[in-house]
Amino acid sequence: MSAENRVAIIENDNAGILRDTAVSHIGFRVPDVPASEAFYANVLGLVRQEELPDGGVRLGWGTGHHVIDLLPGESRLDHFGFEVRDPGGVAGIRHRLTTAGYEVTDLDPGFVDFAAGPVEAISAVSPDGVPVHFHSAVWRQGETAADTGRRPVKFQHTTIGTDDVQRQVDFFANAVGFRVTDQLSDGRFCWLRSNKDHHTLAIVHVGRSGVLDHYSYDLAEWEDFKSWCDRLTELGVTVQWGPGRHGPGNNLFVFFDDPAGNHIELSAEMEKFYDDQVEYVARKWHPVPESVNLWGGQLPHWRKTSEGHRGAAEAGR
Repeated sequence: MSAENRVAIIENDNAGILRDTAVSHIGFRVPDVPASEAFYANVLGLVRQEELPDGGVRLGWGTGHHVIDLLPGESRLDHFGFEVRDPGGVAGIRHRLTTAGYEVTDLDPGFVDFAAGPVEAISAVSPDGVPVHFHSAVWRQGETAADTGRRPVKFQHTTIGTDDVQRQVDFFANAVGFRVTDQLSDGRFCWLRSNKDHHTLAIVHVGRSGVLDHYSYDLAEWEDFKSWCDRLTELGVTVQWGPGRHGPGNNLFVFFDDPAGNHIELSAEMEKFYDDQVEYVARKWHPVPESVNLWGGQLPHWRKTSEGHRGAAEAGR
């Protein structure tokens, strides 16, 4: 996408804006389900909550809604989902998507674990062909009560890779109801929010459609990163990038990979936005390495700016 084709946002009316919607869960196809399950148990403290058909497993933190589905197959993103706490939120998303011409299907209510009320659950296929789930509020007793030096606080955000950023923004912002917080000035990356966090979803140009760029868990503070980097080393897990601090979001970060090659981020101190009190204008960051790591330093091989510097922001953070 050229600089002349920057992300175009159609402002929804207030009824169509999501203000209390968070990431819920994510599903992966992986070549070795037992190996991936063991990794997530040992590293992130996730436990099996349910066996799925065809040899899959559903993982969470023991109580509360699940976090990950591991399904057998060639490595790829299978689906991802959001918990919609906005009043009438799921019905509103259904209406806006169908009005925009997207097909919406109902999910089996049993898919929603630990529902906090009557279950509403729908699915729509993104323009890149990946199912996206939206469901009503759930209980999350397994989160926010851990030793954050050894287990994350919560699942925080998902970043998807695409070959057409604008097409995905049309879906998530102009139809679903997310709001654009930041973007790269060349239009190759966009951060979107649906609650007070700087982003619950990010979209980045990687030259392919329907792929996961990375997904992120929240930690509590800077001190946790020292404990995590030491612990990852003890577990034989290589730190791929960081610690550092992103420009967009201003959050601290460190990255490592799971056995199927999915990039996992640990994050803390994400910037907050208060849309009920302030009117924000989406910002444009320069597509240079320093935008995605304010501290500079070596960047990972999967990063590349539009100016050709390896390791920067083709799929920025």
